[in-house]
Amino acid sequence: MPKPFKPSVHLTDNDVTDERIYKDRRRLLKSMGFVGASALLSGPARGIGWFDDDDKAPFNGKPLDFSKKPEFSTNATQTPYEKVSSFNNFYEFGTDKDDPSKYADKLTYDPWQLKIDGLVEKPITLDYNDLLNTFALEERIYRLRCVEAWSMVIPWTGFELAKLLKQAKPLSKAKYVAFETLYRPDEMRGQRSRFVGGGVEYPYVEGLRLDEAMHPLTLMSVGLYGKTLPPQNGAPIRLVVPWKYGFKSIKSVVRITLTDKEPPTTWNRLAANEYGFYANVNPEVDHPRWSQASERRIDTGGLFARNRIDTKMFNGYQEVAPLYQDMNLSRFY
Repeated sequence: MPKPFKPSVHLTDNDVTDERIYKDRRRLLKSMGFVGASALLSGPARGIGWFDDDDKAPFNGKPLDFSKKPEFSTNATQTPYEKVSSFNNFYEFGTDKDDPSKYADKLTYDPWQLKIDGLVEKPITLDYNDLLNTFALEERIYRLRCVEAWSMVIPWTGFELAKLLKQAKPLSKAKYVAFETLYRPDEMRGQRSRFVGGGVEYPYVEGLRLDEAMHPLTLMSVGLYGKTLPPQNGAPIRLVVPWKYGFKSIKSVVRITLTDKEPPTTWNRLAANEYGFYANVNPEVDHPRWSQASERRIDTGGLFARNRIDTKMFNGYQEVAPLYQDMNLSRFY
């Protein structure tokens, strides 16, 4: 287990700019001694990877057949594909925002196996083709809110997690769902080196309550912008839970286990006082080192363009509120 950390900086809301916020998790890791050498050498403009020259061939995703689901989608301006696929967190490839797009091409996602086991009547194993063809695919345009106070609007393609779990037939004792990311250090440089990977204990793990997992909004995504997922965004399959902070939406999933106990989650193990099990988007519960009352929406402007909007409870997905009725959301953050 990583040693307990003390924040290296103490900022007030007035001190914090958006650039500082998104870099603050890296400062946290740096305070623990876990920021990669490449990150230490990078300049302040490193996060603006969209404007860099890059000779690497772009990912060419496979077109998917899907139906559109406007009842589940927002009409907000979508974040361009180039930004969605080049600015994100996937520490298995490094802690800089552009590391996933630089290094994830090493990931082998076909063949693939996803296992569903634990407290189920019928354990299931799906291969790569099963992921794309077992369920009718839908496009849903969801808001994504990062815990670092930036957000995007992304057209995901996938199927409801509930449909997958129903095939496995959960037993009555099942109360939680545990998720696990691929562990393959020879292809994921952050798993080979604790310094490159931010000192995270791999494989990355996440969890939901069973009723959260069964909610119609909870999606297993196999694509974005109508094509299969780029490796840097979690190919070939990832979770998308739009009312929770983005780190709950675990990428490149290889195992889903139903259990009767609350499963451990990676960021909670790393910093329990900052990242709770629930991690619901909540503008009334600040991160210990910055406000969650507003967010920088990344759409068609520059990375640090003035596009600040108020953050909404549950990221605006009020239909999930009954899941947390009578819960103290300040305590269960």
